[in-house]
Amino acid sequence: MPDHPEPPAGSGPTPAYEEFVRLFVAHEGRLRAFVRALLPTWADVDEVMQETSLVAWRKFARFERGTNFLAWVATIARFEALDHLRRRGREQLIFSDAVADLMAAEAAQEADTLEHQRRALDHCLAKLGEAQRELLLLSYQPGARLHEVAARTGRTVQGHYKAVQRLRARLLDCIEGELKRDPA
Repeated sequence: MPDHPEPPAGSGPTPAYEEFVRLFVAHEGRLRAFVRALLPTWADVDEVMQETSLVAWRKFARFERGTNFLAWVATIARFEALDHLRRRGREQLIFSDAVADLMAAEAAQEADTLEHQRRALDHCLAKLGEAQRELLLLSYQPGARLHEVAARTGRTVQGHYKAVQRLRARLLDCIEGELKRDPA
């Protein structure tokens, strides 16, 4: 029986459900990357993520507030991924549990490293002026074309390219400094 029964129709989400959704969404990207390291296809990842969210919600009443939600839900995801692989094992060759455990440990470490780097990037982007951030965001948005962004910002293509290169070098120096100051 689930720890969280469905609320009566029309009563709206419970505070526990809202808290769960906030936590799950905040960590979904890192959790998805972790699960992807364990599974061969994105379709498998989608299936395991869906099952993980359901199991995590059913067990959410047992989650100890103030502890690491990502570690808690990643443990659930790991077991769901292994169960998924076992079910698929009847269809095809799969990794042994020892290899899957090793992959899970490495995926968790990689997710932590990427999150640390993302925080450093966010910190360094915040140090840039608004016009500089806007220039970078325009340059790296999906489908951006160098000549169009240059014209939009009033620069020549070469001038735009050089400005972006300088900003990238500045960001790289800042990020490397941040990572040295606060190693993961």
